[in-house]
Amino acid sequence: MARIKGATMTRKRRNKVLKLAKGYYGSKSKLFKTAKQAVMKSGQYAYIGRKQKKRDFRRLWITRISAAAKMNGMNYSTLMNGLKKADITLNRKMLSEIAISNPEGFKDLAEKAKAALN
Repeated sequence: MARIKGATMTRKRRNKVLKLAKGYYGSKSKLFKTAKQAVMKSGQYAYIGRKQKKRDFRRLWITRISAAAKMNGMNYSTLMNGLKKADITLNRKMLSEIAISNPEGFKDLAEKAKAALN
C-alpha cells in the first residue's frame, strides 16, 4: 500500500485562506495562523453587517416617511395607521421613494389616510 501525504490539500487550504486575507494589514495577509483568525473574524463581521444593513435601511425609510408625514400635518404612526385602515398596502421602501420623488402623490396618500381615520 502506497503512502499518501496530505501536502497538496494542506497547501490548497492555506492558499485559500491567504487569498481571502489579501489586502489585510501586516502579518494578517502573510502568515497563515493570523490570516486564518482575521478571515474568520471578517466573516463574522460580514454576517452581522448583512443583518445591520436591513435594519439601517428600514430606519432610513421610516425617517423619510416621518419627515414627509410631518409636512402633511401628521406623524408617522398616524399616517401608517390611516394607510392600513384605508387598505393601502405599500411597503416603507416604496413610501419613502414616493415621498422623495413625488411629493404630490404622497400628499394624496396622506389625505386618504386622514380620511380613513375620520
